[in-house]
Amino acid sequence: MDLKNNVALVTGGASGLGRGTVEYLVSKGAKVAILDINDDKAKEVVDLLGSDNVSYFNTNVMEEESVQNAINGIKETFGKLNFVINCAGTGYGARILGRKGPHPLDIFKFIIDLNLVGTFNVMRLGAELIDKNEPDAKGERGVIINTASIAGYEGQIGQSAYSASKAGVIGLTLTAARDLARHNIRVCTIAPGIFDTPLMQLAKDENKETLLEATQFPHRFGHVDEYAQLAEHIISNTYLNGETIRLDSAMRMGPK
Repeated sequence: MDLKNNVALVTGGASGLGRGTVEYLVSKGAKVAILDINDDKAKEVVDLLGSDNVSYFNTNVMEEESVQNAINGIKETFGKLNFVINCAGTGYGARILGRKGPHPLDIFKFIIDLNLVGTFNVMRLGAELIDKNEPDAKGERGVIINTASIAGYEGQIGQSAYSASKAGVIGLTLTAARDLARHNIRVCTIAPGIFDTPLMQLAKDENKETLLEATQFPHRFGHVDEYAQLAEHIISNTYLNGETIRLDSAMRMGPK
């Protein structure tokens, strides 16, 4: 499918990978709806790119009503939806059994709810609006791209919640592609390695150095526009479906 004159929904679009993707999509002629909870950062993006190109919907991806309201707003504002790109998520570091006791159960549930359930919630409600499109010349109605992590394959010590949530996104990919095939909607997942995002900037310097040592080539953090470029390729390559693509400079994470 083409980006130009089509509409994308990006969760977590006010910062990090999401913001980089929003800026990239607009540069390619797409209209974008940002779903986020950070009003101030989202306003920065709208002011930068223009309200004709970007609309913001304050949305808690974990809540059905909140996401449905955003979907309704997208339909009213743009008249259609072609692409869903799920970037919203966060992490938490704690061992299953640490010095202060067992891993907090409420935090484990929260990370699963945000990273996995939130992704599924937006995907299912977004797909319903995408399904209303007439198929394009290649027979497609739309594309959904979810964000996992290489931690979904090689979770490090203290990443139980994050790794489990991202492994869930990876596991969801093929099933979602099969479910939505009858609707002419493709589903792929990007599993990034270490990217220069606000979440990564919270890590300790020694942890960053250890991660950088595991990168191969290029020997650096990923750039957000490299994620966006892969998202664009997934959208344009009609034969890509049901696949999780690692974007990580061939790194494999060690235990810590």
